[in-house]
Amino acid sequence: TIGLLGNAVAQYGWQTLEQLSWYAFAVYLGLAIVLLVVYPALLVLHGLSPARFFAGAWPAIQLAFVSRSSIGTLPLTQSAVTDKLGVSREYASFAVPLGATTKMDGCAAIYPAISAIFVAQFYGVPLGIQEYVLIAFVSVIGSAATAGLTGATVMLTLTLSTLGLPLAGVGLLLAIDPILDMGRTAVNVAGQALVPT
Repeated sequence: TIGLLGNAVAQYGWQTLEQLSWYAFAVYLGLAIVLLVVYPALLVLHGLSPARFFAGAWPAIQLAFVSRSSIGTLPLTQSAVTDKLGVSREYASFAVPLGATTKMDGCAAIYPAISAIFVAQFYGVPLGIQEYVLIAFVSVIGSAATAGLTGATVMLTLTLSTLGLPLAGVGLLLAIDPILDMGRTAVNVAGQALVPT
């Protein structure tokens, strides 16, 4: 990470650190909105307690944050969903693994969308309504096709190449990717526990 940051500074200048900081803030803000607004709203709409959900799912969310792997967190997620949130084992045995391979709100929906906008701004590429619609479409489709492993480079590359944005942006964003991947994976696992609950 330090080597990639150093390369980014050497290639683009010190202002790159400030721009990457704002980018990281935007990603975490998007993740926070999903985790703390959208998910609780869905729980309330279904007559469930957000406090009870987060208390039950918290161990899996914490492990996801530090491990950066939805698949690696799968046993704990399934245990939390069945033992602490009351989902039947039969249903959880189907829904949680399915979610671990298809429910990637952090890595495949929020992250590529914000990243594409950042890369376009960084390289001075204007985006119109058509490009924003394409970003949303690719992000939604990609969220169902992203592996539950660390990193989201494939989804980021797909989004940038679909929009015709410079792929050099991937190398720039990889400098801070581990920091972002922690939050992305925590949101992914929270969503994977939310759906069966």
